[in-house]
Amino acid sequence: MAEKQTIYLHTGSNLGDRFSYMAQACEMIEKHVGKVSRKSRLYETEAWGMKDQPDFINQALEVQTELVPEEVLFHIKKIEKEIGRQENKKWHERIIDIDILFYEDLKFSSEKLKIPHPHCHERMFVLVPLMEIAGDFTHPILDLTIEELYLDCKDPLEVYMLDHGNDEEE
Repeated sequence: MAEKQTIYLHTGSNLGDRFSYMAQACEMIEKHVGKVSRKSRLYETEAWGMKDQPDFINQALEVQTELVPEEVLFHIKKIEKEIGRQENKKWHERIIDIDILFYEDLKFSSEKLKIPHPHCHERMFVLVPLMEIAGDFTHPILDLTIEELYLDCKDPLEVYMLDHGNDEEE
């Protein structure tokens, strides 16, 4: 049996019942990828890259998995489709988006997947939730903690913690 690895995922939604889609994504990740050992609260942010669309809800997840990176990618893409994501242009609105931010301290690059996520350090909507659950995690390429990346980030978009919470029973 493979050894468990700690990975960090980022989820986001800006269409339809965003809270329900985020909860579904978390449940399906737990079922198909691995145990969700920590999750941030939910945060709301303006859309990044394309302004003329609804605001996103975002969340960071720490997951314990036995899957290799390509298997994680396969399962999160399958989860996105099952929840109802349609293929769209980059940065357009979406029912659900799930990204692999980090896989332990692995540095990995293929045509379909880059780990660490190549833009995570440039986006407040990623850093703020991630800092809540892994502020002292060190970026394996930049050699800075998530908190240090947050302090250095030039992204002007505001990130707001939501009162909605992240419990399944609401």
